[in-house]
Amino acid sequence: MTAPKPLELWLVRHARPLAPEGLCYGRLDLPADAAHTQARAEALARAWQASPADDGPAMAWHSPSARAHALARAAAACGLPHATADARLQEMDFGHWEGQPWDGIARNALDAWAQDFFHHCPGQGESVARLLTRVADALRDGLSQAHACGARRVLWFTHAGVIRAVEVCLRQPGLQPPTSMAARDWPSTVCDFGHWIVHRME
Repeated sequence: MTAPKPLELWLVRHARPLAPEGLCYGRLDLPADAAHTQARAEALARAWQASPADDGPAMAWHSPSARAHALARAAAACGLPHATADARLQEMDFGHWEGQPWDGIARNALDAWAQDFFHHCPGQGESVARLLTRVADALRDGLSQAHACGARRVLWFTHAGVIRAVEVCLRQPGLQPPTSMAARDWPSTVCDFGHWIVHRME
């Protein structure tokens, strides 16, 4: 009996946003640089077409944010599958911190988050615990749908925080979110704007 082929999970970060350096933005709906979006869509299409899984069906989703949706549209125009919006792929919500320079946020407010990294809601927005729960739900749903229809690739157009959350969930049994986490355990690096990470799911 032939073993099932592995499924590829492509996590694509949106292109460079039109925002000043040092700005706090998560749910803030910033547009992305159009030229960079197009260039990264073309690069993604080349990598996608060169993948060993190119001969099989694929499923795609995007964050509803303008910067992620723009890359999804540009990629579809380059031959990638059309993506469906999923609100669970949005970036973390920083509440009233959104749109403020990071160095303008009160030190005691940042310290409060660091002291309770998992449950604290920065800017009265969204906690890391809530981010992980919704991303884990989307991940399990997407992989389940892909397996059900025989897809060999799942493609997400999303954000740095969501990609980090996926990295955390992939280390957990059953893709369940952890029940606690310290700031030091949060992934410290992520792919650059318009780049991607591919995981092979056996």
